[in-house]
Amino acid sequence: MKTILIFVLTGTLLGVVVASLVVPPALSWYSAPGGLPEGAQIQALVQIPEVIRYATGKLMRGQIIGGRIGAVIGLVVGILIVRRGRSEGRTPAPAASPAQA
Repeated sequence: MKTILIFVLTGTLLGVVVASLVVPPALSWYSAPGGLPEGAQIQALVQIPEVIRYATGKLMRGQIIGGRIGAVIGLVVGILIVRRGRSEGRTPAPAASPAQA
């Protein structure tokens, strides 16, 4: 059980790290306007606190999703490793012959 928990926590941490690296570029790509001529400026007035709330909210949501995906992957890997270790540790019991019984 301890081994599985270690894999789940490690997977969660790795999922959050990967999400922290992937989500910001994905957010900037998703929110970039398309179809503008090269060098054209966008005329927009924005509320900076609202933009910051939106971006950090999406980043945190991405980290939660990444953590959950990493935890599930860690759980599966942990279960497979524990099962493999148990099956390798078992040796088949010698069959008792009817004469000895």
